[in-house]
Formats: sequence, C-alpha cells, structure tokens
Amino acid sequence: MAAAALLPAPAPVPLPAAFAGWWEHVNGSPAWQDGIFWALAALYGLIAASSFIQVARIQHRVPEYGWTTQKVFQFLNFLVNGARCSIFAFRRQVQLVNPQIFQHVILDLPGLAFFTTYAMLALFWAEISYQARGLDTDGLRSGFYTINGVVYAMQVLVWVLLWLNPNSSMLVLSKLFIAGLSFSAALGFLLYGGRLFLMLKRFPIESKGRQQKLSEVGRVAAICSCCFLARCVMMCFAAFNKDADLDVLDHPILNFIYYLLVEIVPSALVLYILRRIPSKLKLAHYHPLSSG
Repeated sequence: MAAAALLPAPAPVPLPAAFAGWWEHVNGSPAWQDGIFWALAALYGLIAASSFIQVARIQHRVPEYGWTTQKVFQFLNFLVNGARCSIFAFRRQVQLVNPQIFQHVILDLPGLAFFTTYAMLALFWAEISYQARGLDTDGLRSGFYTINGVVYAMQVLVWVLLWLNPNSSMLVLSKLFIAGLSFSAALGFLLYGGRLFLMLKRFPIESKGRQQKLSEVGRVAAICSCCFLARCVMMCFAAFNKDADLDVLDHPILNFIYYLLVEIVPSALVLYILRRIPSKLKLAHYHPLSSG
C-alpha cells in the first residue's frame, strides 16, 4: 500500500493528434476564421429579422396597444442581435480599432443589452406575481431602471479603468464583472420565474390558458437560467485562461461554441416559445335604435 501511494499520479490524456491538429489549423486559418464569423453573423441576422417581423406583426395587429412589454422585448432583441450580426460581419475590422478600449466597448456592449433585454422578462413576471397578490408594482419598475443604471455605470467605470491601466488584472476584472452580472441574472430568473410558476400551479386546472402559461414560464425560466449560468462559467474560465479568450481572432471555434450556447440558441428558443401575439380587438357592432 505504501509503495502504491508513492506512485506518481497518471498524466492527463492528451487530445488525439488529428483533432488537436485540426483545431490548431482552424484557429490559425484566416479563411476558417472569416467563415465562422460570417456564420455567426448570419445566425444573428436571422434572429434579428424574426424579431423585427414580430414587432411589425404586433404593430399591425394591435396598434392601439402602444409599446407593450412584448413589443419592447422583441424590439430590443432586434437591436441586440442586429448589433451582434454587424460586429461579426466586420469582426476583422473591429480587431483593428484603436485605441484598444473601443474594441472592448464594441464587443461588451451587446452583452449588456442582452442582459437588459432578458431582465425585462423577469420584471414582467415579477409584476404579474405582485399584482396577483395585490401588491404595488411601481417599485419594481423603478428598481429595474435603477439596477440597469448601476450596471451600466459600473461597466463604464471598468472600461475607464481598463483604458487608464490596460493590464491583465484589469482584463480579469472586466470578465469577472460580466460573470457576476450573469450569475445575478440567472438567480433573478430562478426567483421570479419559479415564483410565478408556483403561483400558476395553484390556479384551478380549468383556468383559461393556465396550462399553456405554466409551460411557457417554466421553459423560458429554465432556458434563461442555464444560458446566464453558462455565460458566468465561461467568463470565469476565460478570465484566468488566455487560451479561452473570446476577444481575439484566432479562437473562432471557441467563439462559435460560446455565442451559440449563451445567446443564439437561447434567443431562438425563447422567441419561438413567446411567438404568440395579441389577438385583434373586435369592437361590438353598433345597432341604432329603430324608429319604432
């Protein structure tokens, strides 16, 4: 037993040579880099187009409703995915932007807008939960604006510090800030989505739309929680491992996997689940009184 304890720990199994060679070839090939970034741009463009179509459909169907939460959510999705589409379409030009701090702003800002867009869903669920219990919802909306204001102010502060002192420690701080923000968003979806899910589950089974709304809330909350948790884990990993850096041109496969898992697939699934739009208002016909 003592002799066995002194044996060295087994070395980690290396990647197969063929796979490792392919990975290095793709990462170092400008043609592969451009192809993957254009593929990401196309996927983001499809989601942006679908969101814009939904905004147009809602406006055409019920123009008298104004800017509802659903319409604002779809419009923000259009802006976020449109921005990502443009960034990946011109990814090589973005990498040449100087001073370098503007590269960080261009690459980080859509992620913040993504947080705001999906935090709006958590706000909507919180408002429903509060209204069902007869509580005032004014504080929720003002709290939403305050939290977003603080988040953007903190991000601007991180950018300023990174500009004044561009070293590895500040880069780590920038990525950890995104990781912490993503973890908070995941908790918000678990809290408010779970609360609304449990509240809907207590409704009578015959309640109109109860089963559909229950499934909708449960699936969206699970998707968004997993998406933000995955972003948190990836940002923590990237903060302390240069091989996982996403802000460079020679990690296209990692970029494709990351953005596919944390933004593209979750956005597509959520937009599909929330694809229903309000029914057109039907005004009762006016029947004038007869002369008799």
